[in-house]
Amino acid sequence: MITDNTPKLREFQPINFLYFRTETKVTELINFLPVAKDLFKEAVRLNLHVSGPVHWHYTGFTGDESQIFTLEVALPVDQIPVDYDGTFHFKRTDKFKCVTLTHEGAWTEIPNSYGKLTQFISEKKLHPVAVNRELYINADFANPAANITEIQMGIR
Repeated sequence: MITDNTPKLREFQPINFLYFRTETKVTELINFLPVAKDLFKEAVRLNLHVSGPVHWHYTGFTGDESQIFTLEVALPVDQIPVDYDGTFHFKRTDKFKCVTLTHEGAWTEIPNSYGKLTQFISEKKLHPVAVNRELYINADFANPAANITEIQMGIR
């Protein structure tokens, strides 16, 4: 499958998320892969409708791999329970204005896609906000060439 991986300006409507939050570095991201399974289990336990793919939200990451930033592993859900008292958190986001493209292939190549987004932002004189999202449309650990990831770089 070959998609158009040209950067585009988009604005996404608010989304409800069940999520896990931590402070981490790029070199530690692999440790959080199991969190998505736990989010799905919690959504099923709460009888919530999962309304989209797993997201990873990066706040405060500027490209420096030694820098600590906030990571949220998030699962879109149809509603936010009123009296939730569990391991995770819930939130409803604001609208999200961003530049987006679809990255196909191994995540080791994802810096190239971020480079395209950064170049587009610079050429269009847009203002990044250090909030990025990655949506895992297909995460194939056995065949990374089959990965499909939508990258969204926040702008104001």
